Amino acid sequence: MSTPAATTPSPTLRTVIGLDNALPRLADAALVMIDFQNTYTTGVMALEGAEAALDAGARLLEAARAAGIPVVHVVNDGGTDTPYDIRAEIGAIHDRVAPVDGEPVVVKQVPNAFHETDLEKTLRDLGAGTELVLAGFMTHMCVAFTAQGAFQHGYRPTVVAEACATRPLTAPDGSVVSAAALHAAALTTIGDLFGVVAPTTEALTGR
Repeated sequence: MSTPAATTPSPTLRTVIGLDNALPRLADAALVMIDFQNTYTTGVMALEGAEAALDAGARLLEAARAAGIPVVHVVNDGGTDTPYDIRAEIGAIHDRVAPVDGEPVVVKQVPNAFHETDLEKTLRDLGAGTELVLAGFMTHMCVAFTAQGAFQHGYRPTVVAEACATRPLTAPDGSVVSAAALHAAALTTIGDLFGVVAPTTEALTGR
């Protein structure tokens, strides 16, 4: 039996096991803003595309607030004197997507925002259903692992691609994986099983 050509994509696991791939309406979801911290806009952890993702994140947040849906912010706390020090300006949520009164902030210490945090309780207390919309930094790390965590907790996560960003990394063979390639690979991994991927906020609002 011949193997499929490399250019022929396999069906996603979601398709194979019969999961729904339709995009939700933003108005029917809760929004989780992941690690939109100054950490990723300057210094050693600065991301390619961070400014564009922040712009998109701000539009997404504005749309969520206009729709009156639950909004939760997540930050990663790496401790004092690290790029993830939430007690310092470097680890603070960027002004463009900062919480307003009534929007809770969940603190995590590992990529999966559901791991040993009160995120799930916070979502329940806010009356969130199973539809979650995720955005933030970094696509291949905290966004991807939080999508996996959401899936494992019975949620149906949707990641907004334009509101995420990451950075180039060195592959095991010594080659450089570009930020764009890593971003695409992470979104592809999410879309294979853990959730669906929306290209833009407008794809969820119909505007």
